Amino acid sequence: METTRQRIADALREGPRTASDLAEALSLPTPTVYEHLDHVSRSVREGNAGGGDADEEFLVAPPTCSECGFDGFDDPVNEPSRCPECRSERIEEPAFVIR
Repeated sequence: METTRQRIADALREGPRTASDLAEALSLPTPTVYEHLDHVSRSVREGNAGGGDADEEFLVAPPTCSECGFDGFDDPVNEPSRCPECRSERIEEPAFVIR
């Protein structure tokens, strides 16, 4: 039986997903998915350093403000509540993928 983190990693290997996509597919709360994504990203990095699949990368398309296009958020593995530039709350979720 696969762990939740293994199921998340498998889904990300299939293609880009947002935390909301993963939460819906795995019947988990979105904040819980963000916690797991942090661990999955570290596992991919450690796997590459520890003799794992060196061709694998955890990639993040950062959150983007729908109003002004700002995408320089400090923590891309998080869903910000508002844009620091224009203060808009219309933020597109970050997307994650393992390639």
